[in-house]
Amino acid sequence: SDSKSVQCYGRKKTATAVAHCKAGKGLIRLNGSPIELVEPDVLKFKVYEPILRVGSDKFANVDIRIRVKGGGHTSQIYAIRQALAKSIVAYYQKYVDEASKNELKQIFLQYDRTLLVADPRRCEPKKFGGAGARARYQKSYR
Repeated sequence: SDSKSVQCYGRKKTATAVAHCKAGKGLIRLNGSPIELVEPDVLKFKVYEPILRVGSDKFANVDIRIRVKGGGHTSQIYAIRQALAKSIVAYYQKYVDEASKNELKQIFLQYDRTLLVADPRRCEPKKFGGAGARARYQKSYR
């Protein structure tokens, strides 16, 4: 398609969110439904963070569609916000200009906590001789 679009993903643990960012009129959709309907409510603000940090005017001329799968509620939220932030930065780099991209990037990175940089931590596998990855079974001497 000839319309301007970029594709970015965000990850947290096993959740992956893919964002399609294209020229448009400020729609942001999540798995096909409006972003206002994010569950759980407590984390709704987390999804808005990238938008609120740089001002909604930056998002006014793009449409962003996000698909997210895997992980749990919270990690999906983190994946979504990362995909949002990364896609807007990539879009600005590709179609607007370097200066405004760097401005966005600065804002995000200053505020950071994983908005642009994936958090590499994963679940460690359980080993034998214990109940979890690190915990060992109790041992008694008599």
